[in-house]
Amino acid sequence: MEYLAYIPSPSRGVIHLGPIPLRGYAFCIIIGVFVAVWLGNKRWIARGGRAGTVADIAVWAVPFGLVGGRLYHVITDYELYFSEGRDWVDAFKVWQGGLGIWGAIALGAVGAWIGCRRRGIPLPAYADAIAPGIALAQACGRWGNWFNQELYGRETHLPWALHITSSEGGRVPGYYHPTFLYESLWCIGVAFLVMWADRRFTLGHGRAFALYVAAYCVGRGWIEYMRVDDAHHILGLRLNDWTAMIVFLLAVLYMVLSAKKRPGRETVVEPAAADGETDADSAADGETEAAEAAEAEKAPEAEPSEDEPMAKADDVDEAKDEIKDEAGSGTKKS
Repeated sequence: MEYLAYIPSPSRGVIHLGPIPLRGYAFCIIIGVFVAVWLGNKRWIARGGRAGTVADIAVWAVPFGLVGGRLYHVITDYELYFSEGRDWVDAFKVWQGGLGIWGAIALGAVGAWIGCRRRGIPLPAYADAIAPGIALAQACGRWGNWFNQELYGRETHLPWALHITSSEGGRVPGYYHPTFLYESLWCIGVAFLVMWADRRFTLGHGRAFALYVAAYCVGRGWIEYMRVDDAHHILGLRLNDWTAMIVFLLAVLYMVLSAKKRPGRETVVEPAAADGETDADSAADGETEAAEAAEAEKAPEAEPSEDEPMAKADDVDEAKDEIKDEAGSGTKKS
């Protein structure tokens, strides 16, 4: 069958700059990290935090997230690396693909917790600020699967079908649902949903992050169901479908309980930033008082009123009269 329209796959996912390989999968992840930090920083400042804090904490969160994502993938697909005829060293070749978002978020949260603890920042507040950025990072990262020609869905004749040309790793060339594209678009929608809900309902104490998790799980459920790559099944459903359902329920439960226990949003997200504002206000007040005192010293003495010269003249006349009286009395006595 001839396809009039389809999404082509790249002929290769890596180009070499001399001896240095530049991999599309890695570039997509790097771009996603930058987008997440950029948006997270803007949201953090809007909530009263300091510029640069999100990036400082990301220094902890990103490496932990990469390790967690790889661990989840290797554990759930262990047969790809530890079964007969496989090389376990391949488990460390992250650039070949294979990062599980569940492990990335879980261990990335541990890294973020360490970074937040070092700065005295509540982790839920940081998570709320970074949540839409994480969704956009996932949207960028999914295009790495396109470069690797992996994680596609069932065969389809739709005009946006993905044309798989590689036959490596058991792939069968053909036209398939571009599930990487579906998930990328879904994640963009999740990011805008969280930002809208955050403004509309003033989400705080981790509820914006929980909304991101719940919304992502809904999309991951139906997209995962379309995929045809090998996966472990439980009661007829792929493992990631079960994971999505469980995580979805936990996220919704957290939103409900958190809203009852701690409604509203944090008034202070970064104590150091609040202390800095207080010091700045105190310094400004001190400068104002000093300026007022200086102006008071420079102010000219008050000009005498019109009545003051007349009062002084009266005093002079009285003094003259007293002298005359004293002189007269002295003459009489002599």
